[in-house]
Amino acid sequence: MNEPRAGAKGLGLYLRSSHYDLAGWLKDSMLAAVGLWPGLTGLGLRSFWDRLWLDGEGRFARETGVRILGAGFIRIDDGVYLDRGVYLHGRPGGLSLGAGTRVMAGAKLHVFNFRELPHAGIEVGRNCVIGFDCVVTGQGGVKIEDDVIIAPRVMILPVDHVYGDPGRPVREQGLNARGIKIGRGAWIGAGATVLDGVEIGAGAVVGAGAVVTRDVAAGAVVAGNPAAAVKPGPVEDK
Repeated sequence: MNEPRAGAKGLGLYLRSSHYDLAGWLKDSMLAAVGLWPGLTGLGLRSFWDRLWLDGEGRFARETGVRILGAGFIRIDDGVYLDRGVYLHGRPGGLSLGAGTRVMAGAKLHVFNFRELPHAGIEVGRNCVIGFDCVVTGQGGVKIEDDVIIAPRVMILPVDHVYGDPGRPVREQGLNARGIKIGRGAWIGAGATVLDGVEIGAGAVVGAGAVVTRDVAAGAVVAGNPAAAVKPGPVEDK
């Protein structure tokens, strides 16, 4: 008698973790099936069929090998390009890609909201570039405004574990998830890490390999670990 219940529990866990529910599994399965077609034929088929299963306006291009889960929480607008190996995982709070945005090979955008956090989600504006092998998670919410360049292997992580009690496992002590905002026209250099609670101002530049732990002023240039100003923004100059 225990085996069927265990099997049902396992199936429910799989659906909640990967697809959210049975309807989500159906959407994700249809997207996966059409994603197998190679070449220009596949691009044409996906251009038509993807719009039936994903929210958004206009057409977008999805290469072979793009993995989409939680499609019911994902919005993709006109002119978006998804390169091979991109992984999009929607959860409550949503994942949206603005018109003209390009997500390059191997990038992973995962809302990661398994705990139903209230401010979770990933919102990417128009005409952004998310580089090769970037990781963006959305537990505390990520907002990337228009025209932002995110170079390869950047990590944007809006969550921090509570760890004040050494007598308890860290995983049992809860989370802080305040969110991350990146202003219009900013550039995040290759290999940088942006941590929870940070706001990066419009037109700011984050140097390659920097670890950003506090706010960056509009127009400023920062570098290092932890990131510090190399060139202050115009407000700091006064």
